Amino acid sequence: MAIRAYLLLCIILLFSSYYTTFALYEDQVGLMDWHQQYIGKVKKAVFQTQKAGRKRVVVSTEENAIAALDLRHGEIFWRQMLGVNDAIDEIDIALGKYVVTLSSGGSVLRAWNLPDGQMVWESFLFGSNPSRSLLLTPEIFGADKDNVILVYGNGYLHAVSSIEGDILWKKDLAQSGIDIQHLVHPEESDTIYALATRDTSQFEAYAINVRNGELLKHSSMKLPGGFSGDLSLPTSDKAVVLDSSGSILVSISFVGGEIKFQKVQISDLLQGYSGTAELLPSKLAGMVAVKINRSLLIVKVKDEGTLEVVDTVPHVEAVSDSLSFAEAQTAFGLIQQDGGKIQLTVKSSNDWKSHFLKESIEVDQQRGLVHKVFMNNYVRTDRTYGFRALIVMEDHSLLLLQQGAVVWNREDALASIIDVTTSELPVQRDGISVAKVELNLFEWLKGHLLKLKATLMLATPDDVAAVQRIRLQSAEKSKMTRDHNGFRKLLIVLTRAGKLFALHTGDGRIVWSRLLNVFRKSETCGNPRGLKLHQWQVPHHHALDENPSVLVVGTCGHNSDASGILSFVDVYKGEELNYLVPVHSIKQVIPLPFTDSTEQRLHLIIDAEGYSHLYPRTPEALDILQKELGNIYWYSVDINNNLLKGHVVKKNCKDEIADGYCFESNDLWSVIFPSDSEKIIATSTRKLSEVVHTQAKVNTDQDVLYKYISKNLLFLATVTPKAIGDIGSVTPEDSWLFVYLVDTITGRVLHRMSHHGCQGPVHAVFSENWIVYHYFNLRAHRYEMSVVEIYDQSRADNKDVLKLVLGKHNLSAPVSSYSRPEVMTKSQSYFFTHSVKTVAVTSTAKGITSKQLLIGTIGDQVLALDKRFLDPRRTVNPTQAEKEEGIIPLTDTLPIMPQAYVTHALKVEGLRNIITIPAKLESTTLVFAHGVDLFFTRLAPSKTYDSLTDDFNYALLLLTIVALVIAIFVTWIWSERKDLQEKWR
Repeated sequence: MAIRAYLLLCIILLFSSYYTTFALYEDQVGLMDWHQQYIGKVKKAVFQTQKAGRKRVVVSTEENAIAALDLRHGEIFWRQMLGVNDAIDEIDIALGKYVVTLSSGGSVLRAWNLPDGQMVWESFLFGSNPSRSLLLTPEIFGADKDNVILVYGNGYLHAVSSIEGDILWKKDLAQSGIDIQHLVHPEESDTIYALATRDTSQFEAYAINVRNGELLKHSSMKLPGGFSGDLSLPTSDKAVVLDSSGSILVSISFVGGEIKFQKVQISDLLQGYSGTAELLPSKLAGMVAVKINRSLLIVKVKDEGTLEVVDTVPHVEAVSDSLSFAEAQTAFGLIQQDGGKIQLTVKSSNDWKSHFLKESIEVDQQRGLVHKVFMNNYVRTDRTYGFRALIVMEDHSLLLLQQGAVVWNREDALASIIDVTTSELPVQRDGISVAKVELNLFEWLKGHLLKLKATLMLATPDDVAAVQRIRLQSAEKSKMTRDHNGFRKLLIVLTRAGKLFALHTGDGRIVWSRLLNVFRKSETCGNPRGLKLHQWQVPHHHALDENPSVLVVGTCGHNSDASGILSFVDVYKGEELNYLVPVHSIKQVIPLPFTDSTEQRLHLIIDAEGYSHLYPRTPEALDILQKELGNIYWYSVDINNNLLKGHVVKKNCKDEIADGYCFESNDLWSVIFPSDSEKIIATSTRKLSEVVHTQAKVNTDQDVLYKYISKNLLFLATVTPKAIGDIGSVTPEDSWLFVYLVDTITGRVLHRMSHHGCQGPVHAVFSENWIVYHYFNLRAHRYEMSVVEIYDQSRADNKDVLKLVLGKHNLSAPVSSYSRPEVMTKSQSYFFTHSVKTVAVTSTAKGITSKQLLIGTIGDQVLALDKRFLDPRRTVNPTQAEKEEGIIPLTDTLPIMPQAYVTHALKVEGLRNIITIPAKLESTTLVFAHGVDLFFTRLAPSKTYDSLTDDFNYALLLLTIVALVIAIFVTWIWSERKDLQEKWR
């Protein structure tokens, strides 16, 4: 009995080491995933450093984020994200405790609590005339009076209580052709001035009582020749503007409602003036800044309104607003830049010849030029004033400069990712020293001994902390070489700033970054923008000396006929190998399934006129394509004209446009949707790289269904014209949603289905032979998800399971899109409780593992939903055979379990896309979700059936095996003794 009890104990210990695989402990968080928070490119910044405590700066960004950043480390204190259509216009601090934001074109005013970012109040300001948005927070009018916030937007001037957010009064200033540009509040005055221009030729000034909104005086005067650009406001009673020629500065005085113009030629202020002048919007006390080429002309506005040149500063990139920091003391900052060297100068507004600060700082040249600078002051220990500068760079990064150094920086370009691709890391080929092996072996043994102590509950708190530290600082996941499981990869991301980043999947760190020169503004390309990333060269094991590279595609503008940009970048080094700019327009990029001898992948780039251009432009690539002419098909979707067309690449271009690598395409077919009945709203196709394990599907009744697998299948969704608007903008009777499955080679519609009383937006994902799409049901007032599975009936005579097992089937027979397919579809719809931003599906190396849908919810989280819940064969009462197959009983709603959230309790703010990457390990897929934030994790939809976890306790397993061997040996000895004793009897 003792022996049996001992063996039972050993078995229990053995199985206990396996059960840890299915649990996630607190100390394991962050081992397989990482989460990074960003805010985007900063538009405006307000410092809050008056009171004691941690100093902070409040910023608004192009991603519609409001955030408070720690001035010591740049960390986010708090952050609030507004909607996609709720752009932030202005930001300020009121009463020293509220952050006030104006958004949605001057329609929404909010106050946020400064310490924690909680919203205090919200006011909606209505108006019917779109205009620029202005925000003014005047000084306190009196101890017994409520402070007001003045807002101009949509043609109305509103006075809002800063404490409650109530609208105290509003004034209609909307008139035809008027553009109100500034709100001015002179000190210790109950009058505010609204300054405007009308029809670019007339200056207008409105004097309004700030307490009740009464219009005290309205003055106007016309300037012969008119204005150009915006007004600049150097003082509370004077404005400066450029005339229509851009060569004359006009000073405007409006004291007491009397308007007076004074003109001066810029050539009189600056000898040898040439080029174009631009009046900067920076608010300088008593001065204006005029940018001429890369030089800055500082002009002082005197009391009588005359203009006087103070200085000309060369190579100025940015100018800050004036900063009041002591009694009657104001200063502003100038940024000059030469390559990676930035010179910060803080000048006094009172005495130009003196300056408070002048220092040079070295920054990474890959950050580009300085776009904006915000100044702040602080008191040093010796009671003198110091200055810090917050600068926004061309690559959207944010830097804090203080005492001649970069205190911290934030890579906020990663908040605006356009496209993502992946690359394998290099293979480890170098030998490892014996000392390193011994050290690693010692660390390995030490780690497993500590884990064993923790398992046996013998570990001290220091041991537990050491175990957690070893797990989190594991060198395996952050190595710069490939691993045998395929978990370590490089994520190559293209951002809106034109900067390329390589992120390590192990810990999310930036391996390298490159601001591509061709995506910077220049004379040849005034408005560059990135579009897509494509794998260009992917060397395999026989060409490992070559580094992989990517193709970055962009255009010089938003028009369809804008010239294109092509850049080729080394994935391992981040070096730009080559670039082509400008090239023909780029409408579509088609990666071809061919590579040349250097393993460069062939690409066809379709221009706006429908011509195809081959890359790489080499004779070898041309020879490969010539052999495939007539067998390369592509399709185009014209949403504006409701047109779907199919094309085939046939021959070289005509002589007048031929360059040897240009080809013409013939139109094969077209599908025109009547614009009075249907509008295209969504399309989806299969991933070109998707692997399908088997085409056969065996049912519970031993019947074989063959999946209709085609990479040429297109899912397309249309709605009736009345259903184009927002949800609820149409009645169910007038709303129809239609879905199509179209073969893009022949244009044949394989399946069509309609949903009455439903409308978009439609989010769809296409995998293998099934499509899942999400939409809104107006009749049920709920969201729905539908699934359609398509099967090939042309192989109905090949349903013998024995033939399938023995391989005597026609699965290997070639399939042509021109042979009329006999297809069968199965579909089912389910209610889904969430609105959806994006949908993706897991992908694995061999396609064996079960699929999971990855749903980006409206709450900016990622939900994993097993594909079995979207099986169209589900019934209310499944048979026993169906239950054994894994078919789930039918319910009208898809379940959402808290444990199914891939992001756990985290949010990926501003979620835009979910990328799935197969690992070498079949059970595992890598998931990367990006928006304003980034999130990466590993998923095992069918559990890790083909591997042990990283923290598997090998020491305990070894101890258990040794104990079992000893127990067997001892048992054998006792058994021999017992047999001997029985024989002696």
